[in-house]
Amino acid sequence: MQSKSYSYPLNPAWSTTEIETVVAMLRAVEDAYEVGINRQVLLRRYRAFKKIVNSKAEEKQIGREFEKESGYVLYRVVKAAQETSAKKIKMAGE
Repeated sequence: MQSKSYSYPLNPAWSTTEIETVVAMLRAVEDAYEVGINRQVLLRRYRAFKKIVNSKAEEKQIGREFEKESGYVLYRVVKAAQETSAKKIKMAGE
């Protein structure tokens, strides 16, 4: 399990609500690696995240920064959720 002593990549221009939405998505990624998360919850958080981070470039940048800080890969979690019909997403340790 990773240390929780890292920061989330956030845009200072975002509102408090937008920051909460982005953090909820990044926490869902953490959960997918650490304990598993309901696939529908994850996809719902991703859809909300995409309303704030609507460009692919910005999503990739946030994903890279988050992976550098935490070791968790946003893209892999979302891809796994989109490609499976399982109820729970649990990423294997890498």
